Amino acid sequence: MARDRRPAVLALADGMVFHGYSFGAEGEATGEICFNTGMVGYQEVVTDPSYRGQIVTMTYPEIGNYGINPDDMESWRPWVEGFVVREYNEVPSNWRADRSLSDFLAENGIVGISDIDTRKLTGHLRDEGWKMGIISTEDSDPDSLVERAGNLPSLAGRDLVQEVIRDEPRRWGPQGYIEEEGPDFPRAFMPYEGAGVSPGAYLDTDAPWFGHRVVVIDCGVKQNILRHLVKRRCEVIVAPCTTSAERIRAWEPDGVVISNGPGDPAALGYVIDVIRELMSPELPMFGICLGQQLLGHALGGTTYKLKYGHRGCNHPVKRLETGSVEITTQNHGYCVDTESLPAEVEITHVNLNDQSLEGMRHTEMPIFSVQYHPEAAPGPHDSHYLYDDFIERMKTARAQS
Repeated sequence: MARDRRPAVLALADGMVFHGYSFGAEGEATGEICFNTGMVGYQEVVTDPSYRGQIVTMTYPEIGNYGINPDDMESWRPWVEGFVVREYNEVPSNWRADRSLSDFLAENGIVGISDIDTRKLTGHLRDEGWKMGIISTEDSDPDSLVERAGNLPSLAGRDLVQEVIRDEPRRWGPQGYIEEEGPDFPRAFMPYEGAGVSPGAYLDTDAPWFGHRVVVIDCGVKQNILRHLVKRRCEVIVAPCTTSAERIRAWEPDGVVISNGPGDPAALGYVIDVIRELMSPELPMFGICLGQQLLGHALGGTTYKLKYGHRGCNHPVKRLETGSVEITTQNHGYCVDTESLPAEVEITHVNLNDQSLEGMRHTEMPIFSVQYHPEAAPGPHDSHYLYDDFIERMKTARAQS
C-alpha cells in the first residue's frame, strides 16, 4: 500500500526553498543543513551521535531500499534532527530488515522530506557553505520558514556532547553493553569465543585476564568503534566525557580512546582538560574524529569550521608514511589547524580533496589520532589497521612498564 504523500517544505536561512513530501514523523525539524555523499549506510548515518543538531541530506538518489535492522545501529536511537532525500523507497527489501526507514524515524519523532532536488541543494551548500534550515509539514509559507530559519542560532560554541552521552560508565562486551552492578570495574577475564559469549561472562578477579583494558572517553561514540576493540580482545569501559582523569586512572587502563561526537570542540574545555591531564609517556591514546580535534586543543593547537564539512564514505586520504591512499568514512564539520600545532606533533595523514589535516601523532608520547572513522561501517575497510596500531602501542607500553 502506498503511503500518504504529505506535503513538506525545506527552507534555508539564505532564502532557498524546496517543496516535497514528508516521510517519518510529522511536525518540524531545525538544524544545520549538511550533506553525506555515501551510496550506502543511511542507517549508520541517522544513528551516528555526531549528527546531533544537523539535518542531513543524502546525495545518493534512492534511500530506504533496504530498511532498518537491529544489528547496524551506531547508537541506541537516531540522532539526526531531520533527513533529506531525493527519492524515498517505501518498500524495503532485505532479509535483515525489521522495519522501514520511515517507521523508524516516525517512532523517534524525526521528520524527513523527499522528492526534492538534492543535487541542487548539495551544490548550493558546496558553493555557499553551511546553512541553518527548517523542515516543516505544518507551515507551508516559504517566507515564514525562511525568516524562522534565519533566526536559528548556529552550532558554534554549543555543547552538543552532553545531549548524546549516558551519565554513568558501562562495559561493552561481545554482544553489546553489559548490565552489571557497581562502577568500579575490577579487572575481568573475558573468555572470548566470538558471538557465542553471553553478556556478563566474566570470572573472578583472580582468573587470568586476556587482552588489554581500554577506556573509551565517550563524546558520542559510534558502537562500531567498540566492536573493533572487542574484536581485538580488549576489555572496554565506556566512560562519559564528564569523567575525571583521576577516576579514569583508577581503572588502570592500558590505553585510552577519545571518541567521535557532535559539535564544536572549542566548547568542550572540560574534556580537553581531562585529556591534557591524562597525557603521559606511559599511556597510549587514540583520538577519532572529534577525538582528534580535542587532542589538537589539548596539545596547544586550535580548530576551525570547514566551509561545508566532510561527510560520506568515499573521501580519499593520503598516508604520508607509505604514500598509500585510503578511501575513508568521514563525518566532521571542524578541523585542527595544522599551523597551530607544536613542533613535537607530526602530520601523518592529509585529505586529498582539500589538503586538510586527517591524522597526526606525538613524537615523544604514544598519542595518535585521525580525523576520519577507521571503524567505518558499512565500509570501506582501508583504515582498520589503525586499531591494530593502537594494540601494538599498548603492548609496547606494557612491556616497558
